[in-house]
Amino acid sequence: MDKFFSIIVPVFNRPDELNELLASLSAQHYRNFEVVVVEDGSTVKSEEVVQQFRNSLKLVYLDLPHCGPSIARNHGMQASAGDYLLFIDSDCIAPDNYLSTINQYLEKSPLDLFGGPDKASEDFSPVQKAISYAMTSFLTTGGIRGGKKQVDRFHPRSFNMGISRKAYENIGGFPVTEMHPGEDMVFTIEIIKRGFKSGLIPDARVFHKRRATFGKFFKQVKGFGFTRHIISRVYPETFKLFFLFPTAFLIGSVILAASALFLTYWALLPLVLWALVIFLDSGIRNHSSKIGLLSVWSSLIQMCGYGYGYLSAFAESRILGCDRYGVLKSGFYASGS
Repeated sequence: MDKFFSIIVPVFNRPDELNELLASLSAQHYRNFEVVVVEDGSTVKSEEVVQQFRNSLKLVYLDLPHCGPSIARNHGMQASAGDYLLFIDSDCIAPDNYLSTINQYLEKSPLDLFGGPDKASEDFSPVQKAISYAMTSFLTTGGIRGGKKQVDRFHPRSFNMGISRKAYENIGGFPVTEMHPGEDMVFTIEIIKRGFKSGLIPDARVFHKRRATFGKFFKQVKGFGFTRHIISRVYPETFKLFFLFPTAFLIGSVILAASALFLTYWALLPLVLWALVIFLDSGIRNHSSKIGLLSVWSSLIQMCGYGYGYLSAFAESRILGCDRYGVLKSGFYASGS
């Protein structure tokens, strides 16, 4: 039986990217869906872009004051009518078989919480491809965002996530918090805690543009590291030693750099070997030595930025006793944690 999907897209000052996403959704083989676009207080509106697709898509357009992606998605869910609610970021592009892949998978293996991986499209810039490599490679993130099957329960992220209406009615929406990024991880943790079944749909990929500059990428991964520590404080059962690897990498790199400065340049050999492996792996995968070189830099930013964020959260919450988001004692949901 064909399912009716509601695709919810929060957008903030990204009409051009939304245009590409809506164009990709217009080309879907599977047609039983609607798109709910939630304008999150944008100063550069997307209404004209939405109007251009009125004849090819069933569209709902909400124009809200700026409230952040979590609240924007909550408004989108309230306005939706689908049996399943899908979340796609506005900087993504969906292949034409995206919805048919999800529908076929759910027919065989019903899930209440699911998601797919992301990858770089061939027409992305070298920087975007390098950032995509850093975010999905086993050498940087353990491949947890690259579509690898996992022993542990799968926690999809909001750039490519779906939930059943039953799960939505149970949880009520994303956490109402100023914390971003990381609110999507809290959302999935809570859904799983409430007994709903989660799973990865390996072939339900989207092309994700990532951040367009290394500076924006550093800010993003620093945020990931910071909120990861906060989430582990609220949900200690979700903590894994792997989360400490970027912090260990950062501290180790500082020690190696100091040793090279005051003792011997040979101290940098482990870092050089790591960079060489990154260069070769990314260069071969992307068929480009330039992207291989850029991937060394993006991977260094990924590891050190995330590690710095995690250390900052540890110092702020553990040493200084600060609770920036007001969740360490009460949790993210009144009835949860």
